[in-house]
Amino acid sequence: MAVLRTLLGDSLRETRLRQQRTLREVSGAARVSLGYLSEVERGQKEASSELLASICRALGVRLSDVLREVSETLSVVEPQPLPVVAPVLEPVPDVPVAPTAVREVVDVVAAA
Repeated sequence: MAVLRTLLGDSLRETRLRQQRTLREVSGAARVSLGYLSEVERGQKEASSELLASICRALGVRLSDVLREVSETLSVVEPQPLPVVAPVLEPVPDVPVAPTAVREVVDVVAAA
């Protein structure tokens, strides 16, 4: 299954390469270490939303556009979820409640 951080990294790397920019240029503009940016692009690190926004600003693209592209890719490769089957619950037998017990609960709630 595709991992979100891998798809994000691929998208960021493709954008950077389309612009014919180096890791050094983008990492400097994004104020992130070259090594960390490289790990993000390779899907080895899961970047925070703040870091992703900074990288997108450095690349001159909107974070929402990158996320949309990744979402579209994920929707194609992601398997359909299995149906959820609700467990069958056994009925709970009726337990008679003494009127005095109810009155005690009401008195405790009213006193609070």
